[in-house]
Amino acid sequence: MSLRIYDTATRAVREFVPLEPGKASIYLCGLTVQGPPHIGHVRNWVTTDILRRWLTHSGYEVTFVRNVTDIDDKILIKAAESGEPWWALAYRNEREIRIAETALGVLPPTYEPRATGHITEMVELIARLIDKGLAYESGGDVFFDVAALPSYGSLSGQKIDEMHPAGDSAGDARKRDPRDFALWKGYKPDEPSTASWPTPWGRGRPGWHLECSAMATKYLGRTFDIHGGGLDLVFPHHENELAQSAGAGDGFARYWMHSGLLNLSGTKMSKSIGNTLAATEIVKQWRPVEVRYYLGASHYRSTVEFTPELLDEAAAAYRRIENFVERAGSAVPSSELPAAFVEAMDDDLGVAAALGIVHSRVRDGNAALERGDSAAAALADVLAMTSLLGINPHDWSDTASAELVSTVDSLVRVALDQRANARSRKDFDAADAIRDQLADAGVIVEDTPNGPRWTLKHGG
Repeated sequence: MSLRIYDTATRAVREFVPLEPGKASIYLCGLTVQGPPHIGHVRNWVTTDILRRWLTHSGYEVTFVRNVTDIDDKILIKAAESGEPWWALAYRNEREIRIAETALGVLPPTYEPRATGHITEMVELIARLIDKGLAYESGGDVFFDVAALPSYGSLSGQKIDEMHPAGDSAGDARKRDPRDFALWKGYKPDEPSTASWPTPWGRGRPGWHLECSAMATKYLGRTFDIHGGGLDLVFPHHENELAQSAGAGDGFARYWMHSGLLNLSGTKMSKSIGNTLAATEIVKQWRPVEVRYYLGASHYRSTVEFTPELLDEAAAAYRRIENFVERAGSAVPSSELPAAFVEAMDDDLGVAAALGIVHSRVRDGNAALERGDSAAAALADVLAMTSLLGINPHDWSDTASAELVSTVDSLVRVALDQRANARSRKDFDAADAIRDQLADAGVIVEDTPNGPRWTLKHGG
């Protein structure tokens, strides 16, 4: 069997057959850096990181491109509000991307181009579209002529007659059609002169959709394998990317993978409604590996609700894996993954089902330990599977945390010895009091046939 993925364009699960044997190319729409990344952005990064790791494991040489949109209406507005240069605000927020992805164990892109570094490619793409009769200049702006492309709307499944005006300049009398979208925006006197570049149509700056078409093809070629992004980008952003590139004669993406949204109390997370949670703040409340587990645990196309309670549940589930790995000793990760795990991952990146296999092997290993048998085989499987998901406990441990666990273990053992003495003299009130005190401190005690075992309610 091989990887099968749901392709938004065909609305079907398709077998992944790369453009070039042995290689896989991925383009992911990156952050528009008017603000720091929130946890909704990071979910998309974690999903793509797992895809990338799985493709690499499957034998592909992966080229992964994620852009940075560092010039945009929203960036200019935010910079004006804060009284700082637009490029300074953009760069400050771009640095937050590195911090967040490093914290969550997301591998850096192969290439991470900035929009402002690719103005030449954008101008060339506009010229190609004008030559083909698919774009026109009007009053210093250049617009894509939606009606001139019969296939427009194919990605999102919409009919052009039912579409609303383009949101980037709705009601603009310079357009032939209100649904036409901006490829190039002419310079405005109230905007910084540094936010404009010379072109055959006058000074200005690129439209949002144009940026991704130019950067994707610059680094991956005019046809590449997978284009990813959030479900909220299907229309108009990805529809317009496809229109630009296909209209210019490029094959563009062969598969479109879209991640479901992350909701906060039933409301989609977005900067515009002010309910965002910065990724760097979330990892102060939960360990980064627990946040990564939470973001990757659901199927990538599903909607994920964000609540502290659900993140606590995910953290507890991860700690069950972690506790088993700590108890089981050492082993070399298996060279061959459990067949059920492989089947789950190949089935449209079924991480939720794959984690079920991980936890099944954890239960097998714990049962072996309770019997006094070796858990090496289960441990080897768990290490191999969690490595591919980016959550191998060994990869997230460090000397300081190991020393802390050792110290806490020694202190808890003293309390457990006192509890055992109380139970042996049938002073069950004292024994229960010790257990309650440990629980109040975040230490959960579980009595097993081989004696008491403790885990932490929160943290490592």
